[in-house]
Amino acid sequence: RTHHYHYDSQHRLVFYTRIQHGEPLVESRYLYDPLGRRMAKRVWRRERDLTGWMSLSRKPEVTWYGWDGDRLTTVQTDTTRIQTVYEPGSFTPLIRVETENGEREKAQRRSLAETLQQEGSENGHGVVFPAELVRLLDRLEEEIRADRVSSESRAWLAQCGLTVEQLARQVEPEYTPARKVHFYHCDHRGLPLALISEDGNTAWRGEYDEWGNQLNEENPHHLHQPYRLPGQQHDEESGLYYNRHRHYDPLQGRYITPDPIGLRGGWNMYQYPLNPIQVIDPMGLDAIENMTSGGLIYAVSGVPGLIAANSITNSAYQFGYDMDAIVGGAHNGAADAMRHCYLMCRMTKTFGSTIADVIGKNHEAAGDRQGQPAKERIMDLKNNTVGIACGDFSAKCSDACIEKYNTGQLFGLDGIKADNPIKAKQGSSDASNY
Repeated sequence: RTHHYHYDSQHRLVFYTRIQHGEPLVESRYLYDPLGRRMAKRVWRRERDLTGWMSLSRKPEVTWYGWDGDRLTTVQTDTTRIQTVYEPGSFTPLIRVETENGEREKAQRRSLAETLQQEGSENGHGVVFPAELVRLLDRLEEEIRADRVSSESRAWLAQCGLTVEQLARQVEPEYTPARKVHFYHCDHRGLPLALISEDGNTAWRGEYDEWGNQLNEENPHHLHQPYRLPGQQHDEESGLYYNRHRHYDPLQGRYITPDPIGLRGGWNMYQYPLNPIQVIDPMGLDAIENMTSGGLIYAVSGVPGLIAANSITNSAYQFGYDMDAIVGGAHNGAADAMRHCYLMCRMTKTFGSTIADVIGKNHEAAGDRQGQPAKERIMDLKNNTVGIACGDFSAKCSDACIEKYNTGQLFGLDGIKADNPIKAKQGSSDASNY
């Protein structure tokens, strides 16, 4: 089999075809909205035509997608509509609601006026009512369905020699689509493991490896469950996972489309987090380092919290660069100490001291796994403690950490001497009110 992928100028997959022995097995085309979100998919599958030859179907299967921000909430086909409710502010699905797409049934249901027109002649050819009479009958039908027939309508029917009960028997039942509700059971990352029905039975079960490859599936009710790792939707035709801004191949454990910001995001433009058990990338843009910390923020504040944490981390690195230009010590020196202080101060103000402390310890645990010296870990934790205290009691983190440096309250491997005290305005890169 040969797989062909075609992209537009924004590196979005727009056309896919799978070929075997020179013949196409399936073709799919993808449409996107102005924000780059997948809006629709059309699929042609190989089938036997009227002459007995195998060829691609003439009429495509069409799927429409609906979004709430960057989260996929609706998948609709000709027969069903599947809607997903997520944990507030997160990519972890909670509830799945599948409803019959009864457009055909709705179209086949006749209004009261249509019923009377079609059955109003003896020869079966029907009659045509004046527009005013159709409007009166439509209003009467609404009143009958609501069980609130007005005295005016009753009087009009009496003049015609009819009763409400007679007309009510002519009103066709209103179509109510069948609806099934299931509840998601997910792992710590937000990857669905099971769907539980309203009566408590397991209606679907999936087993996956670390990279999101499906190993086993129990699906006796043929439920469509496209969600994989946070932010990913499985595309059945291509086998890829759509990850909002990119496409992910679980067999390779990497993206097959490049980072939207190119080399500014790093030398490897196709890399997915190398530790998928503790790291996620729900939007295909940026890995959330130290999933224990990220997961904690994710659980408390959802996606907005992750965005805030990433912004704080970037600001802390910028603050460290600014301080290094003034006093030096980017590695285990003064600038490094102020960066740790600033980071923990901002995290404390945003998420509270308890979560900030966990974030700091998780960061050092990651450093330990990479061979960080014990003295460096102790130094960083001491500076983290200073930063957490600043977050609890100081108005602005940049000024507070500069003051801690000036007064000799920060720590370095070789000690820190503030021979040239820094003025707060020299290094304040904090654009917020902290």
